[in-house]
Amino acid sequence: MTVSALPRWHELVKTRSASGLAALLADHAVFHSPVVHTPQVGKAITMQYLAAALHVFGNPSFRYVREVAGDRDAVLEFVTEIDGIVVNGVDMITWNDDGQIVDFKVMLRPLKAVNLIHQKMAAMLQANQ
Repeated sequence: MTVSALPRWHELVKTRSASGLAALLADHAVFHSPVVHTPQVGKAITMQYLAAALHVFGNPSFRYVREVAGDRDAVLEFVTEIDGIVVNGVDMITWNDDGQIVDFKVMLRPLKAVNLIHQKMAAMLQANQ
């Protein structure tokens, strides 16, 4: 039986804490950014992106508005407001039998939200290097 990663992911989002990311991610996890052309491969880089995202997106307006889930994957639609811009997007998550995330893809709209997130994520990732 496959263990779902969703309850642990929702808890990280709720607490806005990246402290549980290491246990939640598989060693070969892959992160697909809405603004970076190539997939980011490996646990360390995936942790950096998701920790930055928890910070950038982590405000009281963030909420998941729809969830479609299967045995090993889910699509979570979210809405948040950042600097007066409404951001709408989806997190597409795939996990293994042990409940560890192996693939995480983020898609965003509208274009001005994509541009804003690009700017803020770049600043967070640069600050953490």
